[in-house]
Amino acid sequence: MLTSDFDYNLPSERIAQTPANPRDSSRLMVIDRTSKKFEHKIFSDIIDYLQSGDVLVWNNSKVFKARLSGQLMSEKGEPLRDHRKPIEIFLVREMENSGVWKVLAKPGRHVKPGTRVQFASDFWCDVMVKETEGTILVQFPDPVNVVMQKANQYGSVPLPPYVKDERHELEAYQTVYARHEGSVAAPTAGFHFTSDLIKKIKDKGVELAEVTLHVGLGTFLPVKSERVEDHTMHSEVVEIPLETAEAINRAKQEGRRVIAVGTTTVRTLEGVAQLAAKFSGQETKEKIWLEPYRGDLTIFITPGFEFKIVNALITNFHLPKSTLLMLVAAFAGDQKFILDCYREAVTENYRFYSFGDAMFLD
Repeated sequence: MLTSDFDYNLPSERIAQTPANPRDSSRLMVIDRTSKKFEHKIFSDIIDYLQSGDVLVWNNSKVFKARLSGQLMSEKGEPLRDHRKPIEIFLVREMENSGVWKVLAKPGRHVKPGTRVQFASDFWCDVMVKETEGTILVQFPDPVNVVMQKANQYGSVPLPPYVKDERHELEAYQTVYARHEGSVAAPTAGFHFTSDLIKKIKDKGVELAEVTLHVGLGTFLPVKSERVEDHTMHSEVVEIPLETAEAINRAKQEGRRVIAVGTTTVRTLEGVAQLAAKFSGQETKEKIWLEPYRGDLTIFITPGFEFKIVNALITNFHLPKSTLLMLVAAFAGDQKFILDCYREAVTENYRFYSFGDAMFLD
């Protein structure tokens, strides 16, 4: 497959710059994968497409202020005279509870091993290794919880580059159910849910379940290779708690739907299902049960993937040539059809990307 097969034209004015207010007033394209028909609704109408007994699963990861601006210093802790402009360090993830973080730097050419980036008098990191893929390993003197605490104190909201207004508060780039801090980008399909809508969903008899995927490079790094198969996915930290695994196992056994909120939830469920199947030796179409899991996960879902857990998907409209669009095309079962849906959304003036509108694929 070619990456260019997942391209489409999007006028810049269709890129949403602010979230809908209220959030569930965003638009919703409802897509029937079997009949290949779609209809235009408002997100609060999602309640009409959910059934008692469904299991609605979302990603409860919480975003922290992962964008840091600092001064490049020498090994002796002195400012480098030739590099007085601020250095932006974008935190990606800590590596194995070591105080070593994988980061992106801008401009990266000045950030060399042996230098220090000072963000505040009590907050800095030392540059260790520049990796071939463009990421950098840095050492913080603080444990992960203190790094994130100081990042929230001194850093900026890690808004995507297509959001031009950087004055948004962190709460605007956060789901109402976010609980476990660790993401450097939001699981944006969840933006459309309000507390009132969640109450209505529960009152209808829909079972709610949570997973955690701390969004990192595996989610937002663009595909630069010409062939899709040549793209390397980065691992991300995921967790499926026991109660979620048990709820989904019961639903699958009883023939009830599992509905994923967002592509990160899909990757978590389907990726851990793959691991469970390999561990148990049950790589068959029947009885692929989930097990509780916490650890790294790397999964790249493209057309042809066989979904074993997820029956329906709530998601946003994603960037051209992105791994997220490839996953949605795989779930739709027809690459051409999903691009037709995107073209329809452009024609109908839907709002795109993180703060944009949603689709429900059933």
